[in-house]
This record gives sequence, C-alpha cells and structure tokens, in this order.
Amino acid sequence: MERRIVYMDYNATTPLHPLVRDAMAADLGVFANASSMHEAGRAAKARVDAARAEVAKLAGVPNPDELVFTSGGSESNNTVFATMFHLGRKGGRRKIVTTAIEHPCVINAASWLRDEGFPVVFLPVDASGRVDMEAAEREIDGDTLLVSVMSANNEIGTVEDIPALCRMAKAKGALFHTDATQSAGKVPVEAAAWGVDYLTLSAHKIYGPKGVGALYVRKGAPIEPLIRGGHQEHGHRAGTYNNIGILGFGLAARLALEDLEGRAARIRVMRNRLRDGIVERVPDVRVNGHATEVLPNTLNVSFPGAEGEAILLYLDLEGVQVSTGSACASGSLEPSHVLLATGVGPELAHGSIRFSLGSLTTNEDIDYVLEVLPPIIKRLRRMSTVSVA
Repeated sequence: MERRIVYMDYNATTPLHPLVRDAMAADLGVFANASSMHEAGRAAKARVDAARAEVAKLAGVPNPDELVFTSGGSESNNTVFATMFHLGRKGGRRKIVTTAIEHPCVINAASWLRDEGFPVVFLPVDASGRVDMEAAEREIDGDTLLVSVMSANNEIGTVEDIPALCRMAKAKGALFHTDATQSAGKVPVEAAAWGVDYLTLSAHKIYGPKGVGALYVRKGAPIEPLIRGGHQEHGHRAGTYNNIGILGFGLAARLALEDLEGRAARIRVMRNRLRDGIVERVPDVRVNGHATEVLPNTLNVSFPGAEGEAILLYLDLEGVQVSTGSACASGSLEPSHVLLATGVGPELAHGSIRFSLGSLTTNEDIDYVLEVLPPIIKRLRRMSTVSVA
C-alpha cells in the first residue's frame, strides 16, 4: 500500500478550518486596540463582541458577558484554582475535590493548593474512567469549596455525568467547575443547563487558532483575576485583546455547532470501525474507556508486549500520527496517570496508543491504519521479552 499521511491526533490540536484561516487573514487590517474609544477601536470591539456571542452559544451560555477570553484552557483552569486560593485564605471552606484523571493543568493546580495547606481529594474512577459516585457522595461535604471534573477525558474519551456531579456539589453549597475543552465541538456543551459555575474552552481544539480560550463564569460566582492590569473583560482578565485570535475562535465556535450531531455520527462510525478492525486483526488488545459514554472521535488501545513510544515512532515512519496520551505529558517517562487510575498496570499503560479522529479523517485513512498497524505490533512483540497470549 502506498504511504500516506494520516493525522489522528485531533485531541492534541486541530488544523485551522479553512474558513477560519481566511477570515483571520482578511481581518489582519483591523489592528486597533479593542479598548480604544475611537472608530477603529470600536470596530475591533464589535468583532470581539460578535465572537463572544458565538463562543457563548457553543458553551450553552445565554449571556455572552459571562464569558472571559483567556490565552487557552490552562489559563482558564488556573484562574479558577487561583480564585479558590484567594477565597480559602479568607477562611471558611477550603476543601477541593477533583478526580484522578484530570488534565495535567488541573492536577498540578490542585496539587499547588494542597501544598498551600488546602485539603485536596482526587476522586477515584472505575475501570471505564467514570467517577466513582459513591466516593463523590462521601467526599463532597459541607467543607467543600470547589468540585472540578472534566466533562470528557482527553486520553480515553470517557464522558462524565456532569449534571449529576454538579447537583451533588450544589446540594452541599460547593462551587463547580468543568473543563469542557475536549467536549466542545464533539458533543453538546450546556454550561447553563448543567448548572456549573465555571467552564473551560479552548479554540485550538475546535479548528480555531492556538493561544486563545475562554472561561465561563456564572453571574454571581466569585472570580479573581489571574492577570492584573487594565479593565478588560470587566476586570476579570487584563491585557490587550487578541483581536485576530478571538475572531478566529468565534468563527470556529459557530462552525463547530453546524451539523454537530451529523459530524459526530460520521466520525463515530469511523472510530468504531477502527476499533473493531484493531480488535479483529491484532490479538490480545485492550480498548480503554467507556463502551458507550465516550467521545465519538477518541479511541485508546493498549497493546501488551509492545511499548507505546515504539508503536508511535513506527507508525510515524508509515505516515500515521498518533499519541501515547496527553500532548501536555509528552516527554514524560511516567505511564499515563489516566490509565493507571482506571486500573491498567504500568506495563500495559506504557503500551497504549490514543487515536483521535477529526473532520479530515476518511475511510481510506482507517483502511491504511488497519493495514500498517498489525505488522508493527507483531514486529515489536517479537522483539519484546514480555509474553503475550
């Protein structure tokens, strides 16, 4: 089979949508500071406001003014945890409840609070990656300040029951945050309907530009600026507006909502065909994540007797671009904390690959991966000292 380039790392980042790229290029001349009061400044501000309205629709937020533009998901998440730090210093509630499978920026922000003396609980998950509800009921109590649970996992794609978890938190008077970075554009996101206080989005996960994101802050929810300075974003986030990035984010958000269900259904069919083909052609594999409550584009597979980095590199030689887990953990020699939390042992976790599909994925791409992957696994297992049934 002729070598082809197959990109299956959409959970790490997505290509710019051609319409987004063209719109950003066309608006490069709108350079004025969106905080300026003159005509050019007002024109730039109008574009920022229009983009905010589109991102609000994607997030399921009726009031666009409840959105704060940031530099991306990590800044949005850190803003929430920094706010908890300031609240906790004033006395009262201090307990933070999150999960063992969060994105590294949440894990590290929660660990920072723990180092600062805050009680922090990392909830366990079951073998599919879903939060242990009994543990959540037990740990979310009258001392809890914040509960933070991502709406869908970036490595295994498992979708959490955010409305139920949010209700649990609210019943105890706690604030609730969800990182919806991986959910947006793949499954419906409904910040207001879910009842969350904070919700995180990032443009580069939905075919928008890198370096721009958003944080939904429910009206009345406490918020402390992570970046101080001017009056931008109602004083919640200082800094000159990234006009072009925000414009691209807005258009990407609008495009992401167009035929969301149809696009997800098409990608889910290909994802399932890839899964079934791997299981059929490669003996002794483990599919990680929930069987049904899973993002339509995400497939995480463990290959006993084959090391993940080696699989990735051999696939790359064949033109197939995948991941061994979170892009933010790239370069780490530690096995995936997500897989370990689901009960996968370190050796098996080291032999795992994440395939994440997107809008440009084709059936021919699936055929190609199913052609080149089995001999790679067979070759690596022959070289391995690990016994495979």
